[in-house]
Amino acid sequence: MPPVLPTIQLLVLQAEEQTPKSSGGGWGSLLIPAVLVIGIFYFVLILPERKKQKARTAMLAGMKKGDRVMTTSGLYGTVALIQDDVVTLQVADGVRLRFSRAAVQTLLEEEGKAKTAEKADEKTAETAGEKAGGDGKKP
Repeated sequence: MPPVLPTIQLLVLQAEEQTPKSSGGGWGSLLIPAVLVIGIFYFVLILPERKKQKARTAMLAGMKKGDRVMTTSGLYGTVALIQDDVVTLQVADGVRLRFSRAAVQTLLEEEGKAKTAEKADEKTAETAGEKAGGDGKKP
């Protein structure tokens, strides 16, 4: 009977010699994808949220008496008084309600200006379509 154990050992040694040696870049190879994922999250999620936060903070800081606003609960009113973080809104004649400054969602005058700008852009696009030779209608 031939010796089996030395033959198996010889085969194992040959297999170990044929396997490629690792370059030792275990953590280094994971660093680049991790940095890319963090970068993508920053530019897609964090940066736009910061811009929204700054715009909201500026809107709340610029709020003054007489501004028409809408609260987060959908209540429309006119700012009657601002004290620190409390805003008093007049919602009807003789009806005043107190809200936290953070409860104000939008200033309606700014929203109206934005809608006017959108309408102007639409008119400009229609005019450009007419100048290009079309009648502004889709075929």
